[in-house]
Amino acid sequence: MKSVIAMTKGELVEKLWQADPQIKKILKNSKHVEEARHLLFDYFNYLNRSMFNMKPDTYYSNMNITEKRNARECIRVFSNTVRTENEYLTGFSPLTHLFDLAQGKPGALEEVSEAFLSEYVFLFQGITGKAGKHSKSQDLFQMTEGREAALIRSQQLDNYASMIRRYMRRYRSGMDRSAVKQHNALRERILAYFGAGEEDWRNYLWHLKHVIRDLKVLRELVTLEADEVEGLEAAKEYGIPFEITPYYLSLFNREGRCDADRQIRAQVLPSVRYCRRVAESRERGIDLDFMGERSTSPIDGITRRYPEILILKPYNSCPQICVYCQRNWEVKAMDEKVLMSRKKVREAIDWIREHGGINEVLVTGGDPLTMPNDYIDWLLGEIAKIDHVERIRIGTRTPVTLPYRFNDELISILKKYHRWGEREIALVTHFEHAAEMTPDAQEAVRKIKDAGLNIYNQQVFTYYNSRRFETCQLRRVLKLAGIDPYYSFSTKGKEETEDFRVPIARILQERAEEARLLPGLVRTDEPVFNVPRLGKSQLQAWQDHEVIMITPDGRRVYRFYSWEVRLVTSRDYLHTDVPIYGYLKRLATDGENIADYSTIWYYF
Repeated sequence: MKSVIAMTKGELVEKLWQADPQIKKILKNSKHVEEARHLLFDYFNYLNRSMFNMKPDTYYSNMNITEKRNARECIRVFSNTVRTENEYLTGFSPLTHLFDLAQGKPGALEEVSEAFLSEYVFLFQGITGKAGKHSKSQDLFQMTEGREAALIRSQQLDNYASMIRRYMRRYRSGMDRSAVKQHNALRERILAYFGAGEEDWRNYLWHLKHVIRDLKVLRELVTLEADEVEGLEAAKEYGIPFEITPYYLSLFNREGRCDADRQIRAQVLPSVRYCRRVAESRERGIDLDFMGERSTSPIDGITRRYPEILILKPYNSCPQICVYCQRNWEVKAMDEKVLMSRKKVREAIDWIREHGGINEVLVTGGDPLTMPNDYIDWLLGEIAKIDHVERIRIGTRTPVTLPYRFNDELISILKKYHRWGEREIALVTHFEHAAEMTPDAQEAVRKIKDAGLNIYNQQVFTYYNSRRFETCQLRRVLKLAGIDPYYSFSTKGKEETEDFRVPIARILQERAEEARLLPGLVRTDEPVFNVPRLGKSQLQAWQDHEVIMITPDGRRVYRFYSWEVRLVTSRDYLHTDVPIYGYLKRLATDGENIADYSTIWYYF
């Protein structure tokens, strides 16, 4: 069957009306848009009433319960997109476009995109129970009972396990023998280039001294693709820093980008589009602080969004710069003034001391473990003196970018302030892909765990780790290494990070169809959307967000509610997502079978 991404607009319109002829009839026979709106809501009310009506021969009487559930969700979403309130909030009217298409208005087809039409094709199919996923399926446990049922079920579970293994074999871990051999060879090349030896390689200060910021040096060490060179040249033109530690560079494929290192390169090599959009934002005076951190900072160096935890940011740089970073507006290169003065830090700590409800402090930045050991010792000591602080959480990516940072001196400092039953020191890191877990990273994790500290991982769910079971592979590798998956962040942000962004529907699909197949101890991470100024919204709780609009270019507009919506009257937040259509088209271009993602349209 022809995929929607291969169809013309005309074919999509034909498929749209085939999916639900009644909607076309309403739109075509209405005198104006408002009459169509009124009649559509009457139609939706009829469908909702008949959905769970026990009388035979009603609209949904012979439909599988799973299709009924899906139909109910599609009716809810379609209803939202044609409400006048939501048209007012977003400035769009899908109903007007659908009305014009049904009426055959000249030029109507040019006003909408394939992405828009695809969204409504799947909504209409869902409403009429034509999604196809479950319409002919039968419950195995209704077919038989006892041992026979158990054996049938076991075979089904074996099939799931086989599918998981088949997908995971596609994604190489940094612990794989071939990866280790390749990394070691590139490490030797990097050491020879800088005239250094093995002792230097294991010294984190050597890596900080030799952070790669120059395109010429990078090209002499690894082969870059044409688009990567163009991106780095644009970064130089627009004054956008890039930094890569020698260790992280050793994870590259020396001969050029390949499937095994595509996600490694994407994190540190800015694209032309990224650079140009950053420059445009600067020129137009657009505030790059899209998370609204300035509006949640009661004093310099502190961000607070929750009752008992806050963020302390004493350092505004990292050993290397991640392109997708949500703090790229304030993170600076290491050779700039990035360390907060002790006077300012003391003022922030005094503020924490005066607020007894704070029992957890997240020290982040930038990457605070880039700071010298004596400063870290002083900082942790000052926070530890506050009686009501029971946990100091350190946000750091050094286990990924600079594992040699965890030398004996730093481990002893961390261990000194970790006291069982009194105060916890915990690390939260960012492994993005299984390819980043190497023997050196594993050794750093072992040292941290031997000191009695817990380590948690916050993955940013980006295009480069969003393929089927790619994140599942990361979860499995992390758990075996001693790291607990904690959060999976839905990517969001400004236009310049669009290369990384993934539709919310995909992270919901991943959670339901992939992560759910893993053992419970492996899938401990929670998928979240970080709402600017308000904090994290749990994506699995449909009450906390809803689709309210589909724009002419096929982007879903979500309304998010604050985590404290049940406690106080709080504001909402509108988020315009990236189109599912565009995401699938990009996957297809990269060689993915998009039939594997066919249910994505029904995650809201």
